[in-house]
Amino acid sequence: MVITPLSIRRGVGGEAFFSLFMRGLVIKNTGSWYTVKAENGKNIDCKIKGNFRLKGIRSTNPVAVGDHVVITPNKEGTAFITEIEDRRNYIIRKSPNLSKQSHIIAANIDQAFLVVTINYPETSTTFIDRFLAGAEAYRVPVTLVFNKHDLLSEEELRYQHAVMKLYETIGYECIEVQATNDTSNEFSVEKLNPLLANKITLLSGNSGVGKSTIINALLPHVNLRTADISDAHNTGMHTTTFSEMLELPVGGYLIDTPGIKGFGTFDIEREELTSYFREIFKFSEHCKFSNCTHTHEPGCAVRKAVEDHYISESRYNSYLSMLEDKEENKYREAF
Repeated sequence: MVITPLSIRRGVGGEAFFSLFMRGLVIKNTGSWYTVKAENGKNIDCKIKGNFRLKGIRSTNPVAVGDHVVITPNKEGTAFITEIEDRRNYIIRKSPNLSKQSHIIAANIDQAFLVVTINYPETSTTFIDRFLAGAEAYRVPVTLVFNKHDLLSEEELRYQHAVMKLYETIGYECIEVQATNDTSNEFSVEKLNPLLANKITLLSGNSGVGKSTIINALLPHVNLRTADISDAHNTGMHTTTFSEMLELPVGGYLIDTPGIKGFGTFDIEREELTSYFREIFKFSEHCKFSNCTHTHEPGCAVRKAVEDHYISESRYNSYLSMLEDKEENKYREAF
């Protein structure tokens, strides 16, 4: 497509001039610059228009990867982002440093793959549950990708299968992989390709769970930097410092994002929280009180279901921790 003048504006002296606008897709965010894939197929480095941040967007990044935007090119070959088109969904978290602001991880996505590891490092179920609840709130389907199958002992594999069964019972798809593209290996990341084809997929997870290694196996030409796990703390270190959309040979995009240490919830009302835990919502319909918080009320069907092991204690505790976030109005890092 070609750049099309959409409006005529008046200069200071009253003279008329054309303003050139074009639509594009934000495919990379480095923090200060955005790369926009324009309608004509070219990638253009863009900045946000000066007053753009003042339009009531309480976010550390008002423009996110996956946004469809309107840009105004300039003589230098760069452009200003002047408008964000309506988003159909997004994944958002509370900014860890600015408790009253959000951080949009990605926008306009078809699905999210949350990469988790039972060890090296360990992904807590609290973190998984917070991510799932945030995705439910914005109607983003999630698949749990259990990575580093090849590094786990028999005992760790048994635990992994128990965790997978828990989430599969709730209704989430779970897949075991290791970072190889050898198709003869039953745990090859190649098994992800049919699920990725022609979709925009967010790849997320804690630092160190192997997102970059998975991407390198799927897209060898990208050659992302990887890092070792800290032996002292069994935690991951950041290797991706910005968000980027990577085009897939099978069609669609994979969105690579920096690793997340904690997932503070944002913009979820206390009363709505129950509906973002599928099994808790199911049992809540049988509570004695319609406004039951499932913490202390008599006749609470949810607490009874926890006692009877129809709802796992880990999921219930995650719900309580998010409820506490809402009560204390503060960011709380996943433990």
